[in-house]
Order: sequence, then C-alpha cells, then structure tokens
Amino acid sequence: MLARLSIRDIVLIERLDIEFSRGLAVLTGETGAGKSILLDAFALALGGRGDAGLVRHGAEQGQVTAMFDVPKGHPAARILAENGLDDTGEMILRRVQLADGRTRAFINDQAISVQTLKAVGAVLVEIHGQHDERALVDASTHRQLLDAFAGHEKDVAALEALWDIRRTAGTALDEHRAGMERAAREADYLRHASQELKALAPKEGEETELANRRTTMMQGEKVATDLREAQEAIGGSHSPVSALSAAVRRLERRAAYAPALIEPAVKAIDIAINALEEADQHLHAALAATDFDPAELERIEERLFALRAASRKYSTPVDLLAALATQYAGDVALIDAGADQLKKLEAAAAEADQRYAAAAAKLSAARTKAAEKLNKAVNAELAPLKLERAKFMTQVEANAAAPGPEGIDRVEFWVQTNPGTKPGPMMKVASGGELSRFLLALKVVLADRGSAPTLVFDEIDTGVGGAVADAIGSRLARLAGKVQVMAVTHAPQVAARASQHLLISKDALDKGKRVATRVNALAADHRREEIARMLAGAEITAEARAAAERLLRAAS
Repeated sequence: MLARLSIRDIVLIERLDIEFSRGLAVLTGETGAGKSILLDAFALALGGRGDAGLVRHGAEQGQVTAMFDVPKGHPAARILAENGLDDTGEMILRRVQLADGRTRAFINDQAISVQTLKAVGAVLVEIHGQHDERALVDASTHRQLLDAFAGHEKDVAALEALWDIRRTAGTALDEHRAGMERAAREADYLRHASQELKALAPKEGEETELANRRTTMMQGEKVATDLREAQEAIGGSHSPVSALSAAVRRLERRAAYAPALIEPAVKAIDIAINALEEADQHLHAALAATDFDPAELERIEERLFALRAASRKYSTPVDLLAALATQYAGDVALIDAGADQLKKLEAAAAEADQRYAAAAAKLSAARTKAAEKLNKAVNAELAPLKLERAKFMTQVEANAAAPGPEGIDRVEFWVQTNPGTKPGPMMKVASGGELSRFLLALKVVLADRGSAPTLVFDEIDTGVGGAVADAIGSRLARLAGKVQVMAVTHAPQVAARASQHLLISKDALDKGKRVATRVNALAADHRREEIARMLAGAEITAEARAAAERLLRAAS
C-alpha cells in the first residue's frame, strides 16, 4: 500500500508530504484547487510520461517520491530481482523532473530506467478514471483477470510448462528434419568425404607442430658441422679443461705460501672450467637435436602435403579439418540412423502437442464456466449504479489454430448498455460515465484477485448524484476492506464513507503574487464542514451541515 507521498516543486505544489493509511481515502476540493496536479505528480512517480511543464515556475527541477509497504512475494519484488535491485520490503519510487524536459528515475535510491519504474508502478497502483487507458479497458489483460477471478493461476502455469515442452519438441523435430534433408541431398559426397577425412585423421594444431619440426630439422642439418667443431674444441682431445685443471691443482699446492696472490686466480679459473663444461653440455644437446632420420623428414613433408591438399579441397583451414570430419561423420550417421530418430522425435512432438491441446481445451472450458460466474457477479453490481438496463458479458473465443503459452482463448470484456442495442467491447460501447461505473463493478468483484494493492479512482462519480453516488461510495468502501483505495470525488455521499479525508486547496502567497496547492487531513468537524460545502456550494447553510452530519452517521 502507499504509505507516503512527497512532492517538491511540481506546478503549484512547492512542498507537500501526505501520509496515507489503509482503507478509503478521499480527496476533495473546489474545481481548480489542484486535484489533477496531485494525480499527475503521483503518475510521474509511477513511471508516467514526464513533461518540463510540470516543474514549478522558477525551479530547476521537481521531484515526486512515493513510499510503499510491499508484502513478501509481491510481483514488484520479482521485477526488482530481475533488474538486480535490492528488496528491503519497503519500496521507495522517486522521479526527478528537470526543467529541460529530462527525467531521472530511482527505486530505493538506486538509479533505474523509466521502463523499470513503470513496470514496478503498474503492479503497485492502478489508476482508474473515465478515460484512463491503463485500467481494465485494456483487452490484453482480460484473460489474466478472468484467470485470477477463477483461481486458474496453477493451471495456467502448468499449461505454460507444457507449451515450453511442446515448443522444444517441435524445434528438435524441425532441426532433425532439416538436417536429414540437407544430408540426403549430399549423401554420396558426404560418405566419400567422411571416409577420406577419417583415413586422414587430422588433428587440431597438427600443421603448426609438423611445420615447426620440419624447420628445426632442416636448420639443424646446416649447423651440425659447426656444432661438432665447437664441441671438439671444448670437450675433445684439444680441450683446455685438462690443462686448466692441472694448473689449478699446482696453484692450490702453493696457496699456503701466497694466498692473496693465488686464491683469486684459482677462483677465476674454476669459473672458466665450469663455464666450459656447461657449454659442452649445451653443444651435446644441440648435436642430439640435429641428429634425425632423413626418412622422418620425408614423412613429415608428406603429411603436411596431405593436410594442405585436404584443406584446399574442402576450402577449410587445416586446423578446422578435424571439426569438419566430425560434422561429416555426424551427417552420415544422421542419414543412416535418421529415419529411426525421426520417428522418435515425431512421436515425442505429437505427444507434447496432444498433452498441450488437452490441457488447453480443459482450461478453455473452465474459462467459459468462470466467465458465466464473473458475468453474474458483475451484473449484480450494476443496478445500484444506475446501470440496471445494462449487461456485462465476458467473451471467450477459443481458437485451437492460434495456441500460445496461456492457451487458445481470446478473452475480452463486452457490455450492452441498453436492451436491443448491439453489445461490443467495453471501451468502445460504454460512455465515459458508464465506463467508470462498469470499472467500479468489476473492481469490486476482482478486488482480492488480480488487483494492485492500491487503487486510485479519479472522479468516477462525475455526472451522478443521490442514490447512485451513494452506491458508488458504498462499493468504494467495500473495496477498501480488501485493498487501499484513493478517490478524487465531488460527491458528498462518497466523501462521507472515507476513513481518511484530504482537502485540496489553493492558498495565496506573497500578498497574492502567487498561489500554492495545499493538502490538509480533515478532522471530524472540518470534515463535516467540507461535506456541507460539497452539498450546498459556496454558501454553507445550517441545513447543509445537518445533511452532512446525517451522511457521516449513516456511513459510520
């Protein structure tokens, strides 16, 4: 439910903070006091269209913040999770409108897109008015509302699962058929290519490895002679290592007589001997690497030639020949075993289709029965709303040729405003005043099923009075027992039934140089005075006060 609404610098509103409670809250005030401004500001916080004209004259930006108490498991929490936002149980929607037309959106002080704000706002609040297209007049929501009324949510979820199974089975069948058709067109070529590549047995990375090995062999043959000469000089019969070792031993025997002279020389000669021995080891290793079988070089060259010939033949890089061989082998296997697999996939797709069709037909029949119950419940609400000659009807049109995740039905709410007239879609047939009362009757029936936790009704009592206004007030109060209801009203019969009465007024500031919209929560005496004003007009009489008192007593 909406707990608090804060508005800063929007049109005539400089600073406004309103606390809301459960039940029915009414907003009253004279024409032009700012009721529409308040609703426009609220709609902005819910993701409505921004407009630079909303910013108060002289301000750089306006801001609207709506704080909601949201129960666990509410659809709004799922939207937050899908967008990586934190859910603290308290949801604060904030919209900043800049004077240059740009807007910024936030939820729980985390920047978000306006689309996300609008999605969250749509599941938290429904705004209903004579010409509001976001309300129940949107035919795309009617099937969902009928299912909510009948408690079909689990059946719809099960049908969606069967739809996914059906779609997956159909996709697998289509892909297999396409593969078989492609393979059949190229069967002879595929068999030959598959056998040739299987015999070649290419490996990924093989070309690079063979080319490097071939280069090493060919270069090694050229440097082998120089390597042998160097090895002979260092470790052969003319190696200086033996002479240096003998010299070290002689010097070490004399070290005791002149250590300062001998030890540095011995140390340097030892380093030289170690370096020569290490060089000898490297030369031995290099000679071993250059020692190869010429036949091996020939085999490597033949393998490279075969791989590169296959690469040219199949217009595929050598490194991708292995993957091509696997693909061709799979296509051949598909030809050989495809018929059996096709039968299995056809059977699986047929079974999935039959299961879906049966469940969809069952749900369609249940929707038809539920539609009759919904019609009866809504029509029972129409007479007190001065629609006793009107008729509400739920059209359920099943079309098995146009299935979908939620079934085969197209659901739309129709009305017939008078006997003998042609029924049609509610939005097209009902006039503004009639439409608002049809919507109210629907919401009374659907309040605890498929409804947002906060409902706003914008002057749905326009053009009615007396018993009809009282009936509207009675139904709004009934609704408020299940969800939070806010109503902008000019009807005293509606205002008398409120649990919270907010008076919207326009005050002069700076000696009349400018005006600002104010909202005051009315206590009992002030509330009676406002209802008397609504009854009498500009001059409040004793009779109007008495009538207001009677309305308040009757409502309580």
